[in-house]
Parts: sequence; C-alpha cells; structure tokens
Amino acid sequence: MAAAMPSPPRATRADLVRIAELVSHGARVLDIGCGDGHLLEILRDERGVDGRGIELSQTGVNACVSRGLSVIQGDADTDLADYPDGAFDFVILSQTIQATQNPREVMTQMMRIGRRVIVSFPNFGHWKVRAHLVLRGRMPVTSSLAYQWWETPNIHLCTLADFTALCDLLGSDVESTIVMDSSGTARTQKGPPGWWANLTAEQAIFVLDCQ
Repeated sequence: MAAAMPSPPRATRADLVRIAELVSHGARVLDIGCGDGHLLEILRDERGVDGRGIELSQTGVNACVSRGLSVIQGDADTDLADYPDGAFDFVILSQTIQATQNPREVMTQMMRIGRRVIVSFPNFGHWKVRAHLVLRGRMPVTSSLAYQWWETPNIHLCTLADFTALCDLLGSDVESTIVMDSSGTARTQKGPPGWWANLTAEQAIFVLDCQ
C-alpha cells in the first residue's frame, strides 16, 4: 500500500503573522472567533502561550480540538460576559469584529477581560473601495472584502477612522497600529492611524492597552 501523502501546509494570513509577533511568550491568550485554530496553533508552537479560543461554528471547534487546542463553541456577542475581569494578557479578535451584531459591546467586554486587546479588520475606507463606490455605484469586492453584498457575513463594515472613534468613545488607549496592503507589506506606528493610513491601508491591526 502506498504511503499517504502529507497534507500541504496551510497558508498563513499576513495579519496572523503580525499578530503572533505582538504576543509575549508564555502569555495567557483568548482568541475570539478563532476559526480552525490556525493562530492559536502558531501561538502555542512558536510563543508557548496558554491559549484559549471561542468559535461560533461547530466545524471550527472540531478542527481546533483535533489539533489539541482548548476551544469552546460560543458567540462573541453574548458569551464574553462569562469571563472574569483581567483573565487574559491578550484578547484577540482577527477579521471578525465586522461580523458581530454589537461591536461596541464586544469591544467593551474584550477590554474588561484583557490587559491588551488586538483587533484586525478590513478597511472600508481604502481608496479602491471609495473609487469603486463612486465610479460604479456598487458595493466593492476586493481581496480583503471578498464577498458579494448578498452573501457577505460582514454586517458592520468600518474604516480605520470609525474604529479609532469607537476606541475614543470607550476610553481605550490605542498603543499602536499596523497598517497593511494586499501583499502583506506592513507599517507600524505608535498611536492611532492618520488620514493617509485610512486612505491607503487595506487592513489594519490595532493594539489597545487596557491596563
């Protein structure tokens, strides 16, 4: 019998690579909307974290458990209130906030349970998105916003400026921002992004200090 061929390695999203670099070795981490557990797996294997995950889909939970990850099925919109204050060093929400029902409440809970919060999302203020709306008058489909309007899970799209305003409203300190283009090229700056980043970044990673 022929030996089974090994599965090809999974491609790692550029924002996950950057997020993993931000997490301290041995930190307590909660990954919200962790999908198949790719980020948690990286953090476990490369950063030695004490990682936990919460994922809405049973398929995602099953994939995580099969990799030996500690993940439960749950909804970010309703289940974060069950975690105690300051339970984690890092709480991560990657490419998920735009799919939540109540982003403000999700952020409030994340800031309560984490010493630092890391959020990544696609930037609806990118110049290609603006141009598509102006020139074609239709909802854009791009590499970071890859769904047609009738099938998208994204119900609360925002710009970098919108998210910064939410952080201000919640009294959260934006420690740093990483802005990225479609190729994964990244630029890090202290504090919140400016107007140029809001125009040119296809996605961004915000690091919030909640101490």
